[in-house]
Amino acid sequence: MAHSMTYINRNLLVLFLAQLAFGTGSVVLVTLGGIVGAELASSRALATLPVSLFVIGTAFATVPAALLMQRIGRKLGFAASALLGVGGALAASFAVTQHSFELFCIAAALIGMTLAFGQQLRFAATESVPEAGAAYAVAFVLLGSIGGAFAGSWLVANAASITPTVAYSGAFQGMALLYIVAGCILLAFRNQPKIEQGVVEESARPLFTIVREPLFIIAVCGGVIGQGVMTYLMTATPISMHVVDGYSLTATSQVIRAHVIAMYLPSLVTAPLITIFGPRRLMFAGVVAMGVTVVVGLTGQHVMHYWWAMVLLGVGWNFLFIGGTTLLVRQYRPVERFKAQAFNDFSVFGASALASLLAGTLMFQLGWQAVLYTALPLLGGMVLLLLWSLKISPLQARARTPV
Repeated sequence: MAHSMTYINRNLLVLFLAQLAFGTGSVVLVTLGGIVGAELASSRALATLPVSLFVIGTAFATVPAALLMQRIGRKLGFAASALLGVGGALAASFAVTQHSFELFCIAAALIGMTLAFGQQLRFAATESVPEAGAAYAVAFVLLGSIGGAFAGSWLVANAASITPTVAYSGAFQGMALLYIVAGCILLAFRNQPKIEQGVVEESARPLFTIVREPLFIIAVCGGVIGQGVMTYLMTATPISMHVVDGYSLTATSQVIRAHVIAMYLPSLVTAPLITIFGPRRLMFAGVVAMGVTVVVGLTGQHVMHYWWAMVLLGVGWNFLFIGGTTLLVRQYRPVERFKAQAFNDFSVFGASALASLLAGTLMFQLGWQAVLYTALPLLGGMVLLLLWSLKISPLQARARTPV
């Protein structure tokens, strides 16, 4: 990551700190969403509905988030999303206090909509550095989520001491505070156009033309399958550990924390690996890591099996997601960035929403091992796509580095 230090600027530091706060909210909601859902819902089959609505909220808001930022700028868009997060977190806290499953679902959707804006942090990072530094900028900003993993895990584990009379409520109150801090920090962001050295602004192509580009398809599919499989298995894990297998909430939160750290810690080396091997080879390594996740998960259901499975899942997601994002930003012109990014994120989080909906139903009806087996066809499909992409000439990409 040392080479990335040459690209670090004011915007990247702001985005890094904001990513920490947004990441904390995601960890808390993902860890507690299914558990709270199981306690409040009328049927266990609905336990993961709050997490599903969290992801659906993200998918629903991806296009509006991109269009709003195109209209009012990233700074005001990010700051407004932080206020939305405050409202969602406070609503979740109140829902737990009132034992209202319906209100908790609405709160989860609001927090998911906040995350849709948070996903734009990585694109804002690529626009704040020269094209050669895009992978480093994305990796640096995503490292902020490591702090979010620790903060989120701490909030979950200490929620009872924050609000002794109402379990879990304190964790969501802590989320609200962090969103307030993030909103203040994001006001220091400086809007600026994409930095292009020696490139004249080109006219925008129709979206249909952009999405037919072979490497654009590979990039989007990497995000769809990486995020989808990760969400699918991560959503089922707290339910399998805490609700079905009876492990403590502390043990469950520690596994999720390890997973989130594994999602972002590899960012220290991801960018240099992309520079050396290209994003497609790194994406292939990510699929392999996810495949090993399934193998480890099938060998047993002790805490360490869950721990290693979630760590490998996190590493696999990192390689697929950052590799896919790096490949994606090379496939469109600067003037096309908002609509291309919106299409990508809508596809990614739409698939992720479906995955989280299926996770709870399959978990309670068929069990943990069935959930693992059903992830294999998607991973196999991604392998085939990446092998197909090897036939594509690098000249078809906008990249100046290996693809």
